[in-house]
Amino acid sequence: MKFLIIGLGSMGKRRIRNLQYLGHKEIIGFEINEDRQKEAFEKYGVKSYSQISKSLEEKPDAIIISTPPDLHMKYAKIAIENNIPFFTEASVNIEEVEEVIQKLKDSNVIGLPSCTYRYHPIISKVKQILDEKKIGKCLSVIHHSGQYLPDWHPWEDYTQYYVSKKDTGACREIVPFELVWLTWIFGEIKSVIGSKRKITDLKTDIDDIYSVLLEFKNGIEGNLTVDVISRFPYRQLKILGSDGVITADWTERKVGVFTKDEGWNYENIEDGKIEEHYIHGEEPYITEMSNFVKLIKKEIEQPYTFEEDLKILRILNLIESSSDSGQKQIADF
Repeated sequence: MKFLIIGLGSMGKRRIRNLQYLGHKEIIGFEINEDRQKEAFEKYGVKSYSQISKSLEEKPDAIIISTPPDLHMKYAKIAIENNIPFFTEASVNIEEVEEVIQKLKDSNVIGLPSCTYRYHPIISKVKQILDEKKIGKCLSVIHHSGQYLPDWHPWEDYTQYYVSKKDTGACREIVPFELVWLTWIFGEIKSVIGSKRKITDLKTDIDDIYSVLLEFKNGIEGNLTVDVISRFPYRQLKILGSDGVITADWTERKVGVFTKDEGWNYENIEDGKIEEHYIHGEEPYITEMSNFVKLIKKEIEQPYTFEEDLKILRILNLIESSSDSGQKQIADF
């Protein structure tokens, strides 16, 4: 297969690595930044174009869209128009998603939105423990994801790329990123109470912390905090059950289970090779690319849909509406 990577920034280069790890050698790129074109060629041997029309002349078998989030649907529509299967990174903007959903229904094109953390071995382990009822009935979940914004891409000025723009801000991106796997494990959301603010002197006007109370339809209570102010990178999870507790820490790469009879038991969980300047391993991303290829070859069912992604983005909008209005918002969709 021949793959076209649209956007050769951090995620575009990661997808090149993923595909090459899986043995795919025919990869081309589309990127308007000449420095990124040069880097992709020098590091990975990937030739790229500065015009999308030239890239499409190469007749790719699949497209991977790794642009800033506000451009995902633009290139998704181009993929559909050219009858090419496509994958998009995690989105934050609801605009045009409904149009893409309809275009997919009217075509035979495969479109797969990202759900990376559903493939993370820590989350897989947590789901296994819950499914086995090791802590009884799940009652409450508390999750914190935080990393200081200038540390996201230490090789570039954080004010110069999409994480510092209001519509595609870093916190605003990570909230749905977390909701994708939270709803997979704990079910659909009934209501939200949200708070978003800027509480630092970072040189951007984005909200740098989101705090959310989640009520799931099955009665589970959730507490989600996403920030870009943590000088140490945190991804920590705590689940309270009727008969025990589960903890997970992505930095320590460890999952713990407590029950009254057995006390604490811990298991180390690895997530693959960690590239320089990154804090998480490559394994979930590799699995995601592998599943995209399997989906194209009809070896698996669709693992995640744009309809599901639209629901997540609607929850994000409810969280922001709750913060603006000071009122609980009901997810009646």
